[in-house]
Amino acid sequence: MSDPVRRPRVGMISLGCPKNLVDSEIMLGELGRRGYEVVNDLDGADTVVVNTCAFIEEAQQESIDTILEVVGRKGKGVERVLVAGCMVNRFGDQLAREIPEIDGFVGLDQLREVGDVVQLGGGPPLPAPSHMVFDHTAPRLLTTRGHAYLKVAEGCNNPCTFCAIPVWRGRFRSRTIESLVAEAKQLEEAGITELNLIAQDTTRYGEDLGMRRHGLTRLVEALLQHTSIPWIRFLYAYPTTLDEDLLRLMGSEERFCSYLDMPLQHSHGEILSTMRRGGDAKRYLRLLDRARELAADVFLRSTFIVGFPGETEEHFRDLLEFIERARFDHLGAFAYSPEEGTPGAELKGRVPKNVQRRRLRQLLEAQKPIALAQRQRLVGRRMPVLVEGACEESEHLLQGRHHGMAPQIDGRVLINDGSAPAGTLALVEITEAYADDLVGHVVGAVRPQDADRVTISEVISESTAVLA
Repeated sequence: MSDPVRRPRVGMISLGCPKNLVDSEIMLGELGRRGYEVVNDLDGADTVVVNTCAFIEEAQQESIDTILEVVGRKGKGVERVLVAGCMVNRFGDQLAREIPEIDGFVGLDQLREVGDVVQLGGGPPLPAPSHMVFDHTAPRLLTTRGHAYLKVAEGCNNPCTFCAIPVWRGRFRSRTIESLVAEAKQLEEAGITELNLIAQDTTRYGEDLGMRRHGLTRLVEALLQHTSIPWIRFLYAYPTTLDEDLLRLMGSEERFCSYLDMPLQHSHGEILSTMRRGGDAKRYLRLLDRARELAADVFLRSTFIVGFPGETEEHFRDLLEFIERARFDHLGAFAYSPEEGTPGAELKGRVPKNVQRRRLRQLLEAQKPIALAQRQRLVGRRMPVLVEGACEESEHLLQGRHHGMAPQIDGRVLINDGSAPAGTLALVEITEAYADDLVGHVVGAVRPQDADRVTISEVISESTAVLA
């Protein structure tokens, strides 16, 4: 009697944003549903899936470097390499020509066909924007601990001249509130403590379903009503689609985290106009003031582009002055890179790379004392902190986040005294502040009667795939 055919051991590398991470989790869930062995150590994988990012030049290069590194393992334990995600929809033909060692491609609309590609391989789909939306019926294997992402929509309708995301992610399309509540309940049953709502333009949620500008507010209200998840936050607000009712809800509902991540990209009206975003420093400052008025404990984050075509020293000084006045708690920035297929790639007035790098350094340096001052305000305060586990640098410290810190991007609260299980909320007194992190000690539990409910289940923590 012959031995049964062994299913491949599959490992996943997920690059890019949380939206990509959800796609990776759907592929892992589909592989698990079909009986594949999902491994969290690439050294134990004979098949590796690289889920790529194509947002900017730096992300594209990281994706290519990762693919080359993995195909370099072929014949040394790795037998097959698959490439998935944004690079497939945008540059799949080029990847197939230039890296023939790739055995198969998974486009954005093919996430649930990943098992077939593992077995059969195959070339990339024709370059085209995505049109599907995966809902609560798609299997999903969580790879995060304590928190999870809920993708509320796909695609983007914004005409930003620097961004090519609509080229491969397609037009904006929302999931229904019923589907999102159903998935949120599944995640709650899995033990998550924090639910992060994500989309390319999350504040536009429901516009295509007839909810006008109140869709996200209605969704958050439904999630608050039908789940008891302790923390609910949303990521990525667009300044022209932000609903004031959402800020009012944030100010009145303890479980709806007072946190606003609104990528503004610039402050000067001329640059924003060229970006096709509108607005200016005065309008944005009024909007930030209004957010602080309606949600008094709000923490603010934004992202900016330096070196956009036509940006002069005067424009850049306007941005530095805006940063000083806005007093963001968290700030990210990157240097502009022209993206094929975008109007920005055709603009004149390119800013030299060395000038871009200098401006980027200046902007980030200008934010450091602001970030430090914002964190120093918290010293002496007792705050609920979502404990994530041992610190990456020292097993003698725990690390976690308060409600004004989103996963992966906003620093940590380092806990040097006391303990609490990973995935639970602990009451932490803040004792020290630095530009990136806070330090504190545990002074008690937050709703200790809920400790069992908010601890990540053993099944998920044992199944979690390691994502590079």
